[in-house]
Amino acid sequence: MIVLDTSVLVDSLTGQGRSAERLREVIAQGERILVPAPVLYEWLRGPRRIEELAAQEALFPRDSAIPFAAEEAATAAELYRQAERPRGREVDLAIAACALTRDAALWTLNRRDFEDLEELRLFAASSK
Repeated sequence: MIVLDTSVLVDSLTGQGRSAERLREVIAQGERILVPAPVLYEWLRGPRRIEELAAQEALFPRDSAIPFAAEEAATAAELYRQAERPRGREVDLAIAACALTRDAALWTLNRRDFEDLEELRLFAASSK
């Protein structure tokens, strides 16, 4: 199971779609890919074209976004207390908490944002 960070969603569904091919490969391999509510929030607040929103909805319908609820909130708060320089990283910590509470790997293009979170597994996108 893989939880997507906003960076992968943006890189796959906008502009040149640099991560789109790898995302298709991972889906074709049968990996379960989840989009947490905090990622959906970051995605939807950005300037998005109609076709980008349609692609997101086709792949990851907003109704299927994994919630940021009580368990995720408690986990994110614990991560906040443990993290190096947590201020300004609240959404990243919420996304990490969504992955941790599901024992999933996090797929991000911003690995440095998460490397200090020892319990979190990062998905190695380049591996086949």
